[in-house]
Amino acid sequence: MTSTRNIGLSLGADLCWPIFYEDILSRLDPEVTIAGERMRFSVERVTIEPFDLAQPVTYDVLLDRLTPWYHTSREWIKKAIVQNDLYSLNNPFSLQSMEKHTSYAAMMRLGMPVPKTYLLPPKEYHEDLPDLHMTLSSYAKMFDLAEIGEQVGYPAFLKPYDGGGWRGITRVTNADELQQAYDQSGRDIMHLQAGVEPFDLFVRVLAVGPQVNVIKYDPDAPIHDRYKIAFDVVDNTEWRHLHDVAMTINSFFGWDFNSVEALRSNGTFHPIDFANANPDSQVTSLHYHIPWLVKALIKWSLYCAATQRRMRHHVEWGPFFLIADSDAPYEEKLAAYAEIAADRYETARFEEFCAKHLGDLDEVTWEYFGTDRAEEAVRRKVAVLFPEHEVDEYSAHFWGLLEFWRKTERDRLDAT
Repeated sequence: MTSTRNIGLSLGADLCWPIFYEDILSRLDPEVTIAGERMRFSVERVTIEPFDLAQPVTYDVLLDRLTPWYHTSREWIKKAIVQNDLYSLNNPFSLQSMEKHTSYAAMMRLGMPVPKTYLLPPKEYHEDLPDLHMTLSSYAKMFDLAEIGEQVGYPAFLKPYDGGGWRGITRVTNADELQQAYDQSGRDIMHLQAGVEPFDLFVRVLAVGPQVNVIKYDPDAPIHDRYKIAFDVVDNTEWRHLHDVAMTINSFFGWDFNSVEALRSNGTFHPIDFANANPDSQVTSLHYHIPWLVKALIKWSLYCAATQRRMRHHVEWGPFFLIADSDAPYEEKLAAYAEIAADRYETARFEEFCAKHLGDLDEVTWEYFGTDRAEEAVRRKVAVLFPEHEVDEYSAHFWGLLEFWRKTERDRLDAT
């Protein structure tokens, strides 16, 4: 007898990767046997509707892309975890409560070379909140913004403390620019963070469960060209370091799907942005790199479903802090943090599962990204983001990058 493991996709504006995910899984159609139990897998997109708080949940795993954005879905996910033991990629309780501010403070505590950062009170306040005005009149302390700028150093970046890059990140090089940017920040709580300059490499480290991909990144390029196609951008030692950084951050906060931005300056990687537990996932941003992401999501979600992986409801920081408070050098601490992550992500068991049950995934994915179905999904996503007169051009552009991926992937598969 064969049982079915159900995977839910809780989606927002994502369009292309869910099609890739569903199509490749359908073509792969794996049958897994664990402890004598045979199982197959089904996928369903989760709808948004009123729900009974005692409503049963039919999913074994949820691939969640809505927690930060849509409250109704977020509350359904939290209810399903608490009541129904649903496993969700990314702990929604941690994700909701941890602003980028908290992630900076935590990783500083663990010894990571995060640039010097100040939190600044809002420039403006709600005028209709008398209790707030009473509190501020009693306790708010006047401060010299120019002096703080000197403490942080220039160049620096003024940015919302909770992320929200769409609200504006401003590079400032002197006190006048800082004052002007702060005056325009409105009611946002802001961070002022020292710039890491000069730097010779900017990377984004994309991680899904225990799987890591280090990608060269150019934040100044157009959004469709920021993720670069570059090989061997770091050596083996640097790759292991970045792997351990990403695994430390993700396991510390209970996240399965996140990205880490880091800048290399004088041989040291400085993490500058790493609370991104809904990272770029579209072909119009990842292009060449999206097959890796889709495969990683398939492998991790199937593993979680097949093994009935349980949520870690609380994040357990104690083991990390014990290491952080030791006298060991930073690299030894980082390796020890990564050992905690390997245990929490069951890395050895996961790799054995993939080798035993998903050996055909690479070939199936390679074949799929040569199909009309995949090409049409690319075009559909392009049509949403680009003006009509550019759809043909950019559809061909992104499809051409995927064809280049198929060439390099074929070379890799043939070599192995």
